[in-house]
Amino acid sequence: MSKNEFICDCNVIHQDVVDSTKKNMPEQDLFNKLAEFFKILGDTTRVKILFALDQNEMCVCDIANVLGMSKSSISHQLGTLRRSGIVKCRKVGKEVFYMLDDEHVKQVFEVGIEHIEHKK
Repeated sequence: MSKNEFICDCNVIHQDVVDSTKKNMPEQDLFNKLAEFFKILGDTTRVKILFALDQNEMCVCDIANVLGMSKSSISHQLGTLRRSGIVKCRKVGKEVFYMLDDEHVKQVFEVGIEHIEHKK
């Protein structure tokens, strides 16, 4: 397979495809938010936290124990995830339990894992 095999070497514009795509193109704000969403997922510690929360609703102490990290570092990352709308929490007495924000976050995370495992 040559290096240039995947380079388009034509000057044909498929105007119907271009017009259809441009018509459906969302506003820039959506792209900015989507890029930020994936950037938040681009941290190994946060991904490990999401994996743990995909398994169970957990408090900071439990997550810290699972990951072998300090409660402080877990709390910091949970704050980032919470502000980004990726996780949410509920308080029971003095305990705070974290979970994935909604089914969309769960699906994106699980599809990502499935994609990676399929590529092995």
